[in-house]
Amino acid sequence: MSRAPHGASPLLEAILNLAHFHKEHERFYSSSPLDTALQLQRHARTLQALADRWAAVTPSARAARNPYEGAEDLNSEAAIALDGALFMEGEGRPAEITAMIRELRTDAEGFAAGGEWLADAMRSSWKVAAATMEIDELADVLGERHRIITNDWLAAHMQSVTAHMLFRAAEMLEYVDFTPAALRADLAGARISPRRLHSAAEVISRAADLCCESSRLVHDNERRWRVFRERADQVVHALQAASSPGPSAGAPTDDEPPS
Repeated sequence: MSRAPHGASPLLEAILNLAHFHKEHERFYSSSPLDTALQLQRHARTLQALADRWAAVTPSARAARNPYEGAEDLNSEAAIALDGALFMEGEGRPAEITAMIRELRTDAEGFAAGGEWLADAMRSSWKVAAATMEIDELADVLGERHRIITNDWLAAHMQSVTAHMLFRAAEMLEYVDFTPAALRADLAGARISPRRLHSAAEVISRAADLCCESSRLVHDNERRWRVFRERADQVVHALQAASSPGPSAGAPTDDEPPS
């Protein structure tokens, strides 16, 4: 448990609580963004594969016999393997592209909320950390505590920027008409669709990079939390020992039998 022993000040109790629970909390958030980054990179590769295909392919004029036939000119085997994005002759925008856009917006909302919460928490932590400067015994680990806060503060800003990027990527994709007829008309002319997909993929890829950087910053706190907590524990136990009543005058000690 993180509760400080009897005799510790409320400030030290709070320090030990934070050092225990937030250290464990950050272990999750040092790895969770990596999962999101992999997912975003997969989406970006899907869009890049489609864009590369559409940049060079000759649009088909063949009449399909079955509405569920795959569109030979529009499909990319890599995009199908990565995200299941399959263009069918009689369908509109592939369900997987719709799901990707929805997922980008959902992730953006999560990053926006998380970044705002974490930034508020770090502003508060920065103010509270000023009180630790009054404890001489913590003097040599104050740098560790403030590095933890600044790492998390930077991670908070990265989450906020990531949210903006993912919202924008979703908006970019909404500008593309993914129906086969519209795509073929575009590919027979200016080929704007592949350019839009390449741009959206670049934004998503950069968002994935920021997820990885956020993870690295939080992971950097692991050792710093341990060092700070160990010193805080030492201070607390020293206070506990100092506040414990010693043997009364004239009372026998362990080395002195009673007379």
